[in-house]
Amino acid sequence: MVTPSILVIEDDIALNQLLVQTLRNADYDVEGVACLAEARRHLSAHEPNLILLDCRLPDGYGMELFENGNRTLPPVVLLTAHGSVREAVNAMKAGAVEYLVKPIEIDDLELTIQRVLETITLREDYQFCKSQIEHQHCKRMVGQSESMRRVHDLIRKVAPTNMSVLIHGESGIGKELVAAEIHKQSERAHRNYVALDCCSLQEKLFESELFGHEKGAFTGADRQKEGLIKVADGGTLFLDEIGEIEPNIQAKLLRVLETKRFRRVGGTNDLSSDVRIVAATNCNLEEMSEEGTFRQDLFYRLSGFVITIPPLRERREDIPELVEYFLQYHNFSRRVNKTISPTAMKELIAYDWPGNVRELKNVVERSIILAGHKTQIHPEHLIFSTSNKKKKEMGFELSFDHQPTLEEIEKHYLKLLLNKYSGHRSKVAQISGVSERNIYRLIKKYGLQTIATGPDYYM
Repeated sequence: MVTPSILVIEDDIALNQLLVQTLRNADYDVEGVACLAEARRHLSAHEPNLILLDCRLPDGYGMELFENGNRTLPPVVLLTAHGSVREAVNAMKAGAVEYLVKPIEIDDLELTIQRVLETITLREDYQFCKSQIEHQHCKRMVGQSESMRRVHDLIRKVAPTNMSVLIHGESGIGKELVAAEIHKQSERAHRNYVALDCCSLQEKLFESELFGHEKGAFTGADRQKEGLIKVADGGTLFLDEIGEIEPNIQAKLLRVLETKRFRRVGGTNDLSSDVRIVAATNCNLEEMSEEGTFRQDLFYRLSGFVITIPPLRERREDIPELVEYFLQYHNFSRRVNKTISPTAMKELIAYDWPGNVRELKNVVERSIILAGHKTQIHPEHLIFSTSNKKKKEMGFELSFDHQPTLEEIEKHYLKLLLNKYSGHRSKVAQISGVSERNIYRLIKKYGLQTIATGPDYYM
């Protein structure tokens, strides 16, 4: 964990030195200044986790720091020799989170600082967990094939370390579940697990989401934003489809891996975050690094420990267990009792699953709906994205009742590919010969998000 940093702003030199030394002895990273001007200079280059602020300073009232609209202050504990209720209330209204009355008892000081820092951490964790709990509550890894046992063994070995991990596998195979399991089995499990899709946002928005931004850094940045690297401090950051990130962001990410330090977009001061990076890709990053489309030094940093997840067609023995898992979940959530017939199960096992576990989940969910009031799912209730009888890729034709424009041809071709491959962007990108990021942009351009967006996948 990164040591919490504290800025002491106190004009009484003896008290300032006493506070600084006491807090350093308590294992905090502490700096002391004696006036508002020194405080502003320090804050322009550093970002402490907490400020101890004297109420009365030689060059002004301590709470004037809050009048600077260009930055968001960290939590402030006010130090005052005038312990009136009015002054305390005004301080809390201005933005202070706590106050201490002089003369300061050392035990009270340490307890107050510990309580404030813990409260801030708990609040951040609560907000994050609240947003993630619905998405994560029913996910777990399923599969006892030999290849999946190897994956579990690798997770068990690497999880207790702080090593970066690269997860490789086809789209829809469950790479995020492996990342989440690494976090769950690590010593970081009590801190945040944060996931970010590297091809879901435009470059500038992605950079802001990852590193955060300062107020005024770009049009629409009306307040300071905490980046996910900071949100994941002490925990794990999962970067899905890392092969899609732009070169300038690759360089900044490499710095995080090497130094644990970064800057917000538009920022000038370094921030620190003790974050573990787990990345995933369906691309060959080694080839990309040799071709110059992915930084070689970043590839070496990420590939210190690689976990390769086999496609579903190579571990068909896991399909019955996966199907039962999906059925049980929907039986519970919808208060129904669906089972699957032996002939339907045979068809599921025989199919090649180009969309892997995500596609299997979609097929099972559709079959539950199509079965209606029947308690058993039969082959006629199964709808596959491609024919499982031909065992080969199917072609298709584009037909128009007029001479189409190039954009019309592009839109219809993209729509057919998305329908054929159940909305799997990486597969469509591979077939059409463009990057997955370009596919995402075309999906946005032609309003095809509903085809390209499917429910969460399970493993």
